[in-house]
Amino acid sequence: MKAIRYYRYGPPDVLELRDIDRPAVGDDEVLVRVRAASVNPLDWHFMRGTPYLVRAIAGLSRPKASATRLGADMAGSVEAVGKNVTEFRPGDEVFGGLEDRGTLAEYISIRQDAVLLKKPANITFEQAASVPVAGCTAVQALRDKGRVRPGQKVLVNGASGGVGTFTVQLAKAFGAEVTGVCSTKNVEIVASIGADQVIDYTQEDFTRAGRRYDLLVDIAGNRTLAETRRVLVPTGVLVAVGGPNKGRWLEPLGRSVGMVLLSPAVSQRMTFFLAHLNRADLAVLRELLEAGKVRPVIDRTYPLGECAEAIGYLEQGHAVGKVAITV
Repeated sequence: MKAIRYYRYGPPDVLELRDIDRPAVGDDEVLVRVRAASVNPLDWHFMRGTPYLVRAIAGLSRPKASATRLGADMAGSVEAVGKNVTEFRPGDEVFGGLEDRGTLAEYISIRQDAVLLKKPANITFEQAASVPVAGCTAVQALRDKGRVRPGQKVLVNGASGGVGTFTVQLAKAFGAEVTGVCSTKNVEIVASIGADQVIDYTQEDFTRAGRRYDLLVDIAGNRTLAETRRVLVPTGVLVAVGGPNKGRWLEPLGRSVGMVLLSPAVSQRMTFFLAHLNRADLAVLRELLEAGKVRPVIDRTYPLGECAEAIGYLEQGHAVGKVAITV
């Protein structure tokens, strides 16, 4: 089978389309024929080995043999199942993800109790494959870290990206009044997915507009803590998700240090987190997808052999929604 592998850290041209053995299927596992995947910032961080904290996981000077795979999201059809598998059968359309990566491939083997569910019938494989990482991140940012409640005012900085488009829609689904921040060319799409107000940051500085919000989900990470705190009510919450693609050591984790140091001295709650894939949150997303309350936004689609171009485009920071891979 074909799969994307990388054996040294660097720019997208380190990625290779390799012929490798199809994975075996254990007694409790499901073999999935991957039909689509999507790429995330996680992929370029592992590909480049930056911030250097990544190398503590993947390998110091080069990726360890167990860390040469990329891709966390996927959707496809069940090819075969182990003898103990009862939830899935061959032919089922499924979607989900791998926290240890490897979905940029024609086949994956995954435990039946892992992050794997039947795909909603009303969305495509490409749409389904764009959901797990970005969607779970948005759920956890709003519900778990932000503790969003109906009627609250929520500001999403970075509303047009992969996580941002899910965050806007989920905040609306959770009953909030939502304002999205994006560039001029993305104002229309952010409004179309449910934002009550859209701020064009090229025309207006949202940190000086005088409006106050109960919750700020900061995905762009392009403003200082003082500026972001300025837009919150005294008991407001700042949830930082990721950050700008710069810095070799701790970025985008560096600003979490500032939050920890400042938090005891202010009334606002500030938190930085790294999301984790889990089946329960994917089930929440599946229900909303089936109800039509959330729809994945896909900017571009690339074939598996052009993953280098896909990740290179994502790194530029201009993708509207998700970048999908067809397999």
